[in-house]
Amino acid sequence: QVQQVESGGGLVQAGGSLRLSCVSSGRGLSNYAFMGWFRQAPGEERTIVASITRSTGTTYYPDSVKGRFTISRDNAKNTVYLQMNNLKPDDTGVYYCARRPTIQDDFEFWGQGTQVTVSS
Repeated sequence: QVQQVESGGGLVQAGGSLRLSCVSSGRGLSNYAFMGWFRQAPGEERTIVASITRSTGTTYYPDSVKGRFTISRDNAKNTVYLQMNNLKPDDTGVYYCARRPTIQDDFEFWGQGTQVTVSS
């Protein structure tokens, strides 16, 4: 019973920046301890690019984006952000936000995603 709307994607040149937003609505959002951003290109594996805990704001980044991407959240607005700097062509894909109740659960995807295209 969760709805999520991702926005902020677009076409940028390598080295550029984008800021993605994900607004969530529905019941029980406080039951999701983790929020995250994933990237997926057609025919490729969906890959996590960032996560953050709802309570403390503890973040996680894979090495591929560390130092370039920053995830943040505003719990009062039920919104998660992804600031992407120094974008590379390999960052191209559809970006989805997701939530999971605990670290032992799978991430759940509720939105349509937003397209990010980085030209070289």
